[in-house]
Amino acid sequence: MSYPKELKEYPQLEEKTYPFRVFFNGCRDARPEQNILFLHWHEHFEIIVMQKGSAIFHVDSKPYHASAGDVIIVPSGGLHVGYSLTSGDIDFVSIVFHASLFKDRNQDSQHEQFVAPYLNNRYQFPVKPADNLSACAAYYTLLESVIHEVQLKGPAFQLVVKNQLHLFFTLLARSFPPQQVEGRQQSERYSVNRERFKPLLEYLDSHYDDKISIEFAAKFVNLNPYHFCKTFKKLTGRTFIDYVNLCRVNEAERLLLETDATITEIAGKVGCDNPNYFTKLYKQYKGITPSAARK
Repeated sequence: MSYPKELKEYPQLEEKTYPFRVFFNGCRDARPEQNILFLHWHEHFEIIVMQKGSAIFHVDSKPYHASAGDVIIVPSGGLHVGYSLTSGDIDFVSIVFHASLFKDRNQDSQHEQFVAPYLNNRYQFPVKPADNLSACAAYYTLLESVIHEVQLKGPAFQLVVKNQLHLFFTLLARSFPPQQVEGRQQSERYSVNRERFKPLLEYLDSHYDDKISIEFAAKFVNLNPYHFCKTFKKLTGRTFIDYVNLCRVNEAERLLLETDATITEIAGKVGCDNPNYFTKLYKQYKGITPSAARK
């Protein structure tokens, strides 16, 4: 499954021998619906461990609520994005690793039978395992151990992390049988939608200053406006107009912090001809004015 290259991330991992990394993510004084994890994908697996606050993550077109203690599993290649649900601080940890971390287990028949099918994406674990089987919550202590090992960076911590992650996947593989045919067919239907929307997402990512209507976007993917709006929101978790505004504001934030362009110039670069409207839009999404952000 391939996604827009502009949305693809290339995580900086610990080292080639141990292709994993743990990212500690925090958002202070987040507002409801604030973007806390930008829309992206990568060839790595990502395990999101929610530590504080409440958020909603959209993974491959489906929304998943997460509060402290919840775990979200993003499959390799999965398109995902996250938004805050409440006001206040948000903290979550992303454990990112490539399937090649376990390449030395390929001669193990038990690994090949139970774990490998999930690592090579023939099957996928539930995104929120504990929602499907409450007993899975007991496995989450392994993820806390991974986080603790990375924080301490003691002798051979990479090996400990590798073994803990493998045990985590092994226990999940034992808990969940392979997906049924119906599940695969449903997944294929979602894949068709993602492939259909790929050119549009690529276009939006590089045309911030264009005036893009819903009718134009719907025609871009050969859907009528009604079905386009429903499908787009399922994919991204936002309405089309909301998503375009978010893209523009995120680009504006980058320009404010990384360039010397004036606020009026930046407004024009992201498709807002009226500086006053741009200021209002920026404050709506970021909670502060563009001038305050630059300071």
